[in-house]
Amino acid sequence: MARIRVLVVDDHRIFAESLAAALAAEPDVDVSAAGSGPAALRCLDRGVAEGRRFDVLLVDAELGAGPAGAAAARAVPDDAEGAVDGISLVAGVRGVHPAVRTVVLAEKDDARRAALALQAGASGWVAKDCSLQRLLAVVRGVLRDETHLPPALLTGVLRELTEARKHRTDSERLVESLTPREREVLRCMVAGLGRKAVAERLFLSPHTVRTHMQNVLGKLGVHSTLAAVALARRAGVGPAALEGTPADGQVLPGLPAQPLPGDVVERGGQPA
Repeated sequence: MARIRVLVVDDHRIFAESLAAALAAEPDVDVSAAGSGPAALRCLDRGVAEGRRFDVLLVDAELGAGPAGAAAARAVPDDAEGAVDGISLVAGVRGVHPAVRTVVLAEKDDARRAALALQAGASGWVAKDCSLQRLLAVVRGVLRDETHLPPALLTGVLRELTEARKHRTDSERLVESLTPREREVLRCMVAGLGRKAVAERLFLSPHTVRTHMQNVLGKLGVHSTLAAVALARRAGVGPAALEGTPADGQVLPGLPAQPLPGDVVERGGQPA
């Protein structure tokens, strides 16, 4: 029997562990849980290195929105750790691990954020309080290349996607005003990298990267990294191609090579 490897990513530890335990009761599911975006990326990299690739990522829509993720709201974050929000994580995973299907778990219906998630590469948007049977159906469905949305959100999401197309030309024009180096920096921002990680990726000093990030925000007419990333997504800007390939089992630049204590657990398989 083919087994499905699932990674739950939620900074609410009790919810993450409870969901992991429920999923692990299924005979064909191996599940792990990570408490942050960086921890999830390390899990994915280790899974590739060990020949135990993950199939589906279940990502909290509000990942990093609490006190632990306050750094993500700063215009120019000092580092990537703790600064990866749920939708940025979806985009980053799509760029580095394109075979992994992602499903966003949300506490409330939000057509705008659901549309952003789909644009970032998510295969589904599911309520956190849905039944286990419904969630399992979605997990198995996305592995068949299906896209899952609650029926109540469908009209709103289609409206948001149509509106996004109208704004795409303006967004593309703003992105075209950036220099080639500034576009590289923007793509790193879309990948969820912070200032220090971008500096390592582009072989620049953190001070120079900070200047480039400030120039990017100014030219795009936005006041935060998250707003710049949203505009970049509307313009069709994808995440930077990070150094190394998944087969190398490398972690993303700027992220610790070892897991942080207590931020990863395993259910139904070997420790991740």
